[in-house]
Order: sequence, then C-alpha cells, then structure tokens
Amino acid sequence: MMKENKREEKICLFFASDYHFEMISLPYINESLKKNKDVVIMTENDLGNSVNKVISSINLNEEEKNRLNKIDWKNDELNKFKEVKNADKDGKELLIFVKGRENYINNMNKNIENWTNLKNVEIVDCYDINEVQNNAGEIAKQYDNVLFSSGVEKMI
Repeated sequence: MMKENKREEKICLFFASDYHFEMISLPYINESLKKNKDVVIMTENDLGNSVNKVISSINLNEEEKNRLNKIDWKNDELNKFKEVKNADKDGKELLIFVKGRENYINNMNKNIENWTNLKNVEIVDCYDINEVQNNAGEIAKQYDNVLFSSGVEKMI
C-alpha cells in the first residue's frame, strides 16, 4: 500500500461522489491557489461538467471562481505529468489530488515519485468510499491527515 511512499506528510480524502469530492476539495484548492501553489487534479474520470456546476454555485468572488476554472479537471494523465514535471523542474510548490480507485491511486503515486523529487509536492489521495468502505479505517491509518470539508484534520 502507501507505507513505502517517500512523502513527509500524507493526506487522504474519502468521497461518495464527484460532487462530494469537489465540495471537500475546492476550499482547500482555493486556499492553495491563494498561496500561489500550482494545482493538478489526477482523476480516473472527467470532472469537467460536475465541477463547473459546483463552482458556478459556490459563494466565491469571480476571481476565485476563474482561478478554479483554469484547473484542468479532465482525466489526461500525460498532460498532467507534464505539468507536474514542469512545476517540479521550476521548483514551484505543487498540490496534486489523486482521485480514483485504490489501484489507480497507488499507480499514480508511484509515477509521481518517478517524475518528481517530492520536495515541493503535496499529494492528497482521494478514495471512493463506495469502493473501500470496509477498509477505509485501515487506509486512513496510513496517513497523517484526512481532508474534510471543514479542513485538514490530524490522524490520532
């Protein structure tokens, strides 16, 4: 599983649907963008339509909504890894959300480790609770923090 990962601090998120994922992640993404972090969303499925609906209805100013809309919410791993590699090469702070089934998350994390030095990279692994429901507690124990809609909470 994730124990061999080289990240200093590990964060996970559990979601029940695409809309649920977006409602949890958008406040955290928005705060990261305010801190000038680059944000990359690696996802098994295209989130373009659902995230547009959510962004249009949330209580943010137009500038914040525009920044969120500039993120590529589609499932295009090749271009996402190019973004990750360029941000890493330029020494930019980078926030990566890896959203999908457990196998997808593990594979993407291995690739991220191969493409970056993980120095300025924060990764949030996002699990579909419908897939991992019986193992959610065990998965959460492998992480330092869990991201909820209220923010990041430390695992005890």
